[in-house]
Amino acid sequence: MSDPRPRGPEVEGWTPPPAPVDLHLDGRNVRLEPLDAEAHAALLFQAFDGHDEVWDYMPAGPFASSAQFHRWMRDVTASPDYVFFAIYDIAREAYGGFASFLRIKPGAGSIEVGYIAMAPQLQRTIAASEAMYLMMKWAFEAGYRRYEWKCDALNLPSRRAAERLGLSYEGVFRQATVVKGRNRDTAWFAAIDAEWPALDEAFRLWLDPANFDGEGRQRSSLSDLTRLVRVSSDPALAR
Repeated sequence: MSDPRPRGPEVEGWTPPPAPVDLHLDGRNVRLEPLDAEAHAALLFQAFDGHDEVWDYMPAGPFASSAQFHRWMRDVTASPDYVFFAIYDIAREAYGGFASFLRIKPGAGSIEVGYIAMAPQLQRTIAASEAMYLMMKWAFEAGYRRYEWKCDALNLPSRRAAERLGLSYEGVFRQATVVKGRNRDTAWFAAIDAEWPALDEAFRLWLDPANFDGEGRQRSSLSDLTRLVRVSSDPALAR
């Protein structure tokens, strides 16, 4: 006989995780440090210069001047709603982008990665992937149960990135918001703590130097390694 009043299973032994505060995340290829306008704005403005497409799906930008970018960065990093990181590419010895934690809800055990901007020289690099891994790793090891990724439904590169990183597709929220005067449908992706051990292993295998040949070409792709962990795939990417 089915339960007439079904409820979710009890979450035993779980306590709300800490909020991310003053984090420095170090990897083999990349370093993440708290984003700071005085330290990073000028360097990142230079990295983004001439690439306005970086801002197409972002809530802010593009920026007409370094001073304007500096003011935006100073204001957004002061907001309690975000925890921003500057992304430093160790091989290139240069800052190439930023990313943030947002919608941080320790009481619910959920956290989102977003507001990600990477200059072309950082995009599609081992360093970029490792940056995303380090943020996910911190969240799950800190005790979060759910790790979210949301993007404009028209942003296919972001949707591909979410799936490649092992996050499962959860659907599209239609007319979710208005960004820069335009409608935005929002695609949702997430991973949960039960999936993290397998995702962690996939990332470790992919990031192992032995996975790359002398020309830096990968032997096994991250998508192949995370495919078995994802519980659902994005139908938009199968077209």
